[in-house]
Amino acid sequence: MYKTLRPLLFKLDPERAHGLAFKAAKWTAPVRSLLSRGISSDEVLSQKIAGLDFYGPLSIAAGLDKNAELLSTWKGSGCGFVEVGSVSARPCAGNERPRAFRLKKDEAIINRMGLNNHGVAAVSSRVAASSLGIPIGINIAKTHDPSITGEAGFEDMITSIKTAAAVASYITINISCPNTKEGKTFEDPSMLDDLLARVDQLRLPLPVFVKLSPDPSQDAVEKTVEVILRHKVDGIVAVNTSSQRKNISSVELAKEIGRGGLSGKPLTAIARERVADIYRLVGKSKPIIGVGGIHDVASAYAMVKAGASLLQIYTGLVYEGPGLFKRINKGLRAQLKKDGYKNISEAVGADA
Repeated sequence: MYKTLRPLLFKLDPERAHGLAFKAAKWTAPVRSLLSRGISSDEVLSQKIAGLDFYGPLSIAAGLDKNAELLSTWKGSGCGFVEVGSVSARPCAGNERPRAFRLKKDEAIINRMGLNNHGVAAVSSRVAASSLGIPIGINIAKTHDPSITGEAGFEDMITSIKTAAAVASYITINISCPNTKEGKTFEDPSMLDDLLARVDQLRLPLPVFVKLSPDPSQDAVEKTVEVILRHKVDGIVAVNTSSQRKNISSVELAKEIGRGGLSGKPLTAIARERVADIYRLVGKSKPIIGVGGIHDVASAYAMVKAGASLLQIYTGLVYEGPGLFKRINKGLRAQLKKDGYKNISEAVGADA
């Protein structure tokens, strides 16, 4: 059904189409909520990671339901957990429109949303009021304001982390956002070291993940991972959208669009390789949430075998529709059985 509706949606501006899809999802949310009540732990796909029980490996990626407005929808769609955000200490309107663009030939999106969000207090309130029965993570980024630097930048992040930690199952610290004026924030190892030291002092009673960019060099990634391993970080999310324009055929269109974060199929191989690189550095000590270019069973399974224990999807849903979660879950069960694995955790890192 979605493939029939997609040409109509794609005639609209991507952000407007996103808004219409959200309205439709809100209408069907009560039905999906009822359907999800019978969903229980799946012995093949369920895992306990960082002390949390995940019914399945799939979630929406941060940016899709950034303001936690459709929480009741995702479990019924086949998600084993949900991550909302990115959110910041202060509400933000984001960048001027247009700020989202499709590369249809590449099944990709370029966005420069600019961290538009309702603020961590509002989003945390919605998370607190929910009763999904699956882990809900809140993704935290620095407020989109270039004047918030130095000590003020650290305080901004810590404010958001403390607020979110009171209600979330886990938090993800987003250390880079290619869609803001300041671009990189805490990607510098010394700044990240300082931030994580402050987070350590909070003694948070929930898991903490750090989300990395796909763009830094291998040497830079190794230095970042070295910093992460020195602190009380429970896992890594890899990767964010890319500021680069690798693996695309729509070169001229991308030049016309200009800056922004690239997501979708062009990141499939890039994200998988970055996950494999990180897995080789951390092994089983830090679970990895793989995100970037997952669009079918094959790309999901390849990400697991590269080292990802959990998976997140955004752009794949835009091109494949909301049924993608259940199709991937079904396909993963079949593939795992075929390869002789009793649980998905046994396949994690098999190719790394």
